[in-house]
Amino acid sequence: MTAPSPLTASGGDAAPRDDVPARRLLLVHAHPDDESINNGVTMAKYAAEGALVTLVTCTRGEEGEVIPSELAALAPDRDDALGPYREDELAAAMAALGVGDHRFLGGPGRYRDSGMMGAPQNERPDSFWQAPLDEAAADLVAVVREVRPQVLVTYDPNGGYGHPDHIQAHRVAMRGAELAARADFRPELGAAHEIGKIYWNCNPRSVVEEGFELLRAAGRGFPGIAAVDDVPGVVPDAEVTASIAGDPAQVAAKTAAMRAHYTQIAVDGPFFALSNDLGQPLFATEHYRLVHGAPGAPAGAREDDLFAGIGEMVGMQESARIEEVAE
Repeated sequence: MTAPSPLTASGGDAAPRDDVPARRLLLVHAHPDDESINNGVTMAKYAAEGALVTLVTCTRGEEGEVIPSELAALAPDRDDALGPYREDELAAAMAALGVGDHRFLGGPGRYRDSGMMGAPQNERPDSFWQAPLDEAAADLVAVVREVRPQVLVTYDPNGGYGHPDHIQAHRVAMRGAELAARADFRPELGAAHEIGKIYWNCNPRSVVEEGFELLRAAGRGFPGIAAVDDVPGVVPDAEVTASIAGDPAQVAAKTAAMRAHYTQIAVDGPFFALSNDLGQPLFATEHYRLVHGAPGAPAGAREDDLFAGIGEMVGMQESARIEEVAE
């Protein structure tokens, strides 16, 4: 993967380039494949609309279980070659979604997959779980100050389901957003930038329950079916503040992106399974909780645009403000 072109000229006081898209979305995920499962429709939608979509993946997923038997040698207890392979899978997934700006936090291999909670891999000094928070957050600050996103998407404090890398990704995303806005923090990383809106991934319980009903009725050939509470981030419907529905092309892009993560995901129509072989729904609409910033929908209504309330002119206004300060 080649490094993306910088969005600002060098130097902490430089203004964004004139050709930077007005809308800029940043997503922070733990491993390759998390982005496609959680946000594939959202990423495809905004990329197709001309927004800058930037993905930061915190590890290469070196500890993932390998589904295809012909690739079993990639596993960490064999050749330990899964990380580079998953880099290629991620690149293919991003191509399917139309996303050109995807990076690994601190560079590929800087932070290693920590394994499931309680596993010995949690204690590895190079694991993401062991990374000092402000050190890892500074790596994200550099991206935030370059890209200058208005919207950030990441996990809830439990990482959706308690995986240490997901929890750490949440911490790094939230701390990185905080530090990026502070002019006194690492000015050599660029001019301070405050992210306007921050969302956490979630799944409304009624939608998840309906998805499993459809899976049971379809009788797909998975060895078993997951439970509702196996789905990360299930919340009461009332807690959902934004829902992004995909059109057929965007759902197809999400499905293709998930298929690209061949070592980790088996896709069967509108359903999929991870290495546990338990089927679960592939959601064509993705849901979020707004945790920072002003909602762009009336009280009690859900947003259908993560940029709602920010406006298309924000990028130009911000550029003008920075140029005025620089003068």
